[in-house]
Amino acid sequence: MQDSPRGSASAKLAEFLAQANQNIALAREQNIQFTPALLRENLNKLAAFMTCKPEVSYIADRAWHLGDRAIPARVYSPDPLSALPVVVHFHGGGHMCGSVELYDPICRQLASTAHCVVISVEYRLAPEHPYPAGLEDCEHALRHYAEVLEDVAFITGPCIMGDSAGGAICTSLSERSLADPSLDICKQILIYPSVDYTMASASYESNGAGFLLETPRVKWYFEQYFQDAALDAEKVRAASPLHGRIEAGLPETLIFTAGCDPLRDEGRAYAEALQRVGVKVEHHGLEDMIHAYMLLHDLVAEECLSTYQRIAHFIRTS
Repeated sequence: MQDSPRGSASAKLAEFLAQANQNIALAREQNIQFTPALLRENLNKLAAFMTCKPEVSYIADRAWHLGDRAIPARVYSPDPLSALPVVVHFHGGGHMCGSVELYDPICRQLASTAHCVVISVEYRLAPEHPYPAGLEDCEHALRHYAEVLEDVAFITGPCIMGDSAGGAICTSLSERSLADPSLDICKQILIYPSVDYTMASASYESNGAGFLLETPRVKWYFEQYFQDAALDAEKVRAASPLHGRIEAGLPETLIFTAGCDPLRDEGRAYAEALQRVGVKVEHHGLEDMIHAYMLLHDLVAEECLSTYQRIAHFIRTS
């Protein structure tokens, strides 16, 4: 196995991590077990670190309707009368946490900085809706993205973007597009993506404790997502984009990894695998950042703004 040194987190995160680690230790002492409600509540607390919410001239809640249910979405445009690039956004949260509302500041900043239309998708979450329900919602949203843009001018040919589990969704959809060219993806933008559900990377060991996202929690997320299939190693591997079809036909990719993230090594490995087959890849490693740093904007504003600026440049360049 490749050498995987432990990351060293920015001093900007020291107080936050000290408090987070104290809370994790206390929960262990009290034998508090993971539950969907608890982890959703904990992730939602990060909203307190995203007080920067740029004004965007057009924001509207929309939905795709499928029989007796709907897939909600929130649409953002800084200039709805001008045809702008489209980014279909899939939030993170281990496939069982996160929401359009939590990611509202991120989508506002993205629309504002990149001067693009953003469609933020409220896909179904595990354990109530296990694999592949959320992925199927996101594929439907991508195929029919124009249906929620009736009031917004846009350029056809969407980019897709996701962080963590949202990155897993992006890379899974990109893989599906190899077999089905009608699944139109211009580019993909991945922020500390989850691309290997087998959790085989060495950084799960080196960075698996002390940096907010810890290895046991990732394992629990995946158990809720796959449920009975989590015991079938072949099924879990088959669902992992890192072990799937990686071919020259995959979309141009922008990828960010965090040096203090248990998912760091699989993100790097995915970027390297794309490069090997000739896919155009731009990879940025933020070595002193942790998983979910984009949800901690107030603590690491410079790093977040740099990330948005790189995304804006990537969207705008051919």
